[in-house]
Amino acid sequence: MAKSYVKFSVSGDVVSKTYEALQLAKQSGTVKKGANEVTKSVERGLASFVVIAEDVEPEEVVVHIPKICEQKKIAFSYIPDKLELGKAIGMTVPCTAVAVENQGGASNMIKDIVSKVSGKGGGAPEKKEAAPVQEKKAAAPKKEAKEAKEAAPKEQKQQAKE
Repeated sequence: MAKSYVKFSVSGDVVSKTYEALQLAKQSGTVKKGANEVTKSVERGLASFVVIAEDVEPEEVVVHIPKICEQKKIAFSYIPDKLELGKAIGMTVPCTAVAVENQGGASNMIKDIVSKVSGKGGGAPEKKEAAPVQEKKAAAPKKEAKEAKEAAPKEQKQQAKE
């Protein structure tokens, strides 16, 4: 039976590429392992790719991860076995989830994986544009209004003296 947090199925080809990419990212980049570390990495916006095991018990441990990845526009995928996920990043124990923060030499492999799962809901990160420009334009009228408020009492004092 499929778990409630598994939003799409991943082909065997993508799973094997994911294991290879994680091994390479572990060697040349930075990875965070375990549900708690992955959650922190995603919430802080440091993760660029997240992998979640499909056989986690109880599933409440990782059920929130796909949702926060979608909110933060961080690509994610699944693998069938938590023991194999642990082995892929050099652990001897099972691992529920992994977040890749610095892709290192696995950058091209991860882009390929993301492109294959993006149509299924794993989604590639979207770039935000024009937000800083809008903030700067909005800040200018506020500054002018503040200066006008400060100038008004000075003018009133001068008129009272005359």
